[in-house]
Amino acid sequence: MDRRDAAVSTAAQPRFYAARLAGTSVFDPIGDMVATVRDVVVVPSSRTSARAVGLVVEVGAKRRVFLPITRVTSISPGQVISTGVLNVRRFEKRTGELLVIGDLLDRVVTLQDGTGEATVLDIALDQNRHRDWEVSRLHLRRRRGSSLSRLVSRGQTLTVELSEVAGLYGSQAEQSAHLLAASYQDLNPADLAEIIQELEPKRRIELAGELADERLADVLEELPEDIRVEVVTGLDAKRAADILDAMDPDDAADLVQELPDAVASQLLNLMEPEEAEDVRRLLAYDEYTAGGMMTTEPLVVAPETPVAHCLAMISREAIHAALASTVHVCRSPLETPTGKLLGIVHFQQLLRERPDRPVGEIIDQDKVAVDPRAPLSTVTREMATYNLVSIPVVDDDGRLLGAVTVDDVLDHVLPDDWREQDEPPPTTGQIDLSEIARATARSGEEDDRTDRTKGD
Repeated sequence: MDRRDAAVSTAAQPRFYAARLAGTSVFDPIGDMVATVRDVVVVPSSRTSARAVGLVVEVGAKRRVFLPITRVTSISPGQVISTGVLNVRRFEKRTGELLVIGDLLDRVVTLQDGTGEATVLDIALDQNRHRDWEVSRLHLRRRRGSSLSRLVSRGQTLTVELSEVAGLYGSQAEQSAHLLAASYQDLNPADLAEIIQELEPKRRIELAGELADERLADVLEELPEDIRVEVVTGLDAKRAADILDAMDPDDAADLVQELPDAVASQLLNLMEPEEAEDVRRLLAYDEYTAGGMMTTEPLVVAPETPVAHCLAMISREAIHAALASTVHVCRSPLETPTGKLLGIVHFQQLLRERPDRPVGEIIDQDKVAVDPRAPLSTVTREMATYNLVSIPVVDDDGRLLGAVTVDDVLDHVLPDDWREQDEPPPTTGQIDLSEIARATARSGEEDDRTDRTKGD
């Protein structure tokens, strides 16, 4: 039996074959047919990897439009379910994109086992654990006269893994880093980080060179330590310093700490003075203390600031969700280290107040805060006790130095290679606290160590 008998595989391993998917109806969430599939659009990232970015579908009077894969909720035998939202602009293929049916079927590839060439009859795409559809298998027919072995039948059909052939993407696999970056422009930083990990080191640096400073800064925060260091040290020193300027101070401090001493010192000297000062302040604290984990850029306002202004600050796209949960009310100056911290106001409280009310009238009187030398275990306990997603860090005089957010805590509790680990198996209601115990133990042992500067 041909291994392609099912256009879409079982739920355990979602898969579809492009040629068989062609002609399949596309339905909206209420069951109305809205289009018909005509092709699959993919973007190669290497010789052996390509990700689907969307479908070419036909609507109305043979008008072909692009349906982003992010608007496809399921692909199953005989039907594709979409969100129902279609852009009716006529489809135009972008540079760097390939049509599976239009460009790749009938292409001649070389079998890596040395048995000759074959023609592509169909291409399978599998859905990975991140729900991306990737080219995985090829259904081929051996070319007559191309077999190098008498034991191999000419004209024979076979299904092989993508890694078992060469030449599928041709020159597209060598597309410029500029085009590669453009093809990934809609990915969120975590997904782009996954792709960068799969690239060859040289290709990583080339792609990093094409990303905007803010974009690359976001991606670096999602990469494992070794690859993050590799990318930064592979960039021009001035560009690397610009990237550190664009990162949150706490993330920049973590990255600087991972770099060789000479490189770290050079980059700190090339950074903007104010940004470098924030990073140096954080490097003065041990990594597993509140001072080592905090960001120096929480939301800070004066007590006379109206509620409406606070809500406007929170709504800015650049504000991290955890930081946006809390506004810190302080005496002047309003940049860390600030004047005396008067209290905090939670986002939900702001929503319940009239827009013109001064925020100083509604501050939380509990004034929960931690010392910058407080260990991870103390920070975690305080946040859990008071159900906080961020907690202020204050000095002995009550001045606000920064804030620790829940994601900062998780970054220090989870193992260093958590991004590289597969999803854990289902549990039966019991949680393994061993890693948390080890992390909090480390923080307790290092409670008295407050200097994480290099060379000491």
